[in-house]
Amino acid sequence: MTITLRRAALALAALLPAAAAIAPARAQQTDLIPSTMAIPVTSLGFMMEFVAEDMKFYEKHGVAMKTTQINGLGAINAVIAGSVDFAQPSGVSLTRAAARGQPLLAIVELTDRIVVQAVIRKDIATAAGFDPKASLAKRAAVLKGRTIAVDSVNSIIDAYLGLLAKNAGFTHDDIHIAPMEPPAMIAAFAAKRIDGFAMSLPWTLEPVLEGTAVMVASGPDGDTVGLDPFTNTVVAARPQTCEKRPKLCEGVGQTFVETSAWMHAHPDEAEALLKKRFPTLDPKVFHASFVTELRMTPSPPMPTEKGVENTDNYNIQAGLMKPDEKLSDYSKLFTDKYVK
Repeated sequence: MTITLRRAALALAALLPAAAAIAPARAQQTDLIPSTMAIPVTSLGFMMEFVAEDMKFYEKHGVAMKTTQINGLGAINAVIAGSVDFAQPSGVSLTRAAARGQPLLAIVELTDRIVVQAVIRKDIATAAGFDPKASLAKRAAVLKGRTIAVDSVNSIIDAYLGLLAKNAGFTHDDIHIAPMEPPAMIAAFAAKRIDGFAMSLPWTLEPVLEGTAVMVASGPDGDTVGLDPFTNTVVAARPQTCEKRPKLCEGVGQTFVETSAWMHAHPDEAEALLKKRFPTLDPKVFHASFVTELRMTPSPPMPTEKGVENTDNYNIQAGLMKPDEKLSDYSKLFTDKYVK
């Protein structure tokens, strides 16, 4: 063999291990199961989704997930219609859909308490003699006749106002509801076009820490009217999705098992990662919101029957469903087998 041929042979031999390593990697990418996910709003209530995306946990568990925002109840309607494989609706929407003949299957529980908070302008609260240490019923009375923004009519956010109204002795109809996205709420609140708003973290804490708003009620801080545990937010699919594609549901379930465990084990890293999603938010607001949300993030993220039942009770107490619409069986609305 000539020197030239020998060198060529050696060069080829050196390239073979690299080529062998690249081939499985490419094969692994093509083996990912394509899927789609809808979230209803951008807030820290969906921080597990954001971390799962940024940490590539979906890919690690064999799923090529495409996530999109479909506002409010549009997210759950999309999964019911089959436009997406999964959505992250409230447990309230899950049981309400089942009562109307559109059952879905919750395979992950993202938060285990009511995450909604309601705030009102400080000048209005002061004029009304608002006492932050008063009972929930007395605090909620300040909402009557006010214009309050929510993310979507009949959402879990909107339903919380109905629950507060009932506790204060009036009805949801006595509150003027203004649906809008969270950034628009902040702008409208600052311009005094609305009197207050209800939303999940971090949006509600911004005006409170600035001193322009007072907290009327806070689910994370115990204003849950005895509805604990509470399946606040879930990952849901049509039952046939998991029947026909069990590997997909297993991959999604295990994605959130790892996400939750990682966030609890590495809170500082998780907070730094999520901060990139909310770059304009005040660091103090973001930190307080993150700590609260992490406290409500179960690990493992396992749905429970009692938590699901309490979402049904929430619907009835908030006036979104009649008492005779309460479900008699919740066992088919959730499973924990994909998060074990």
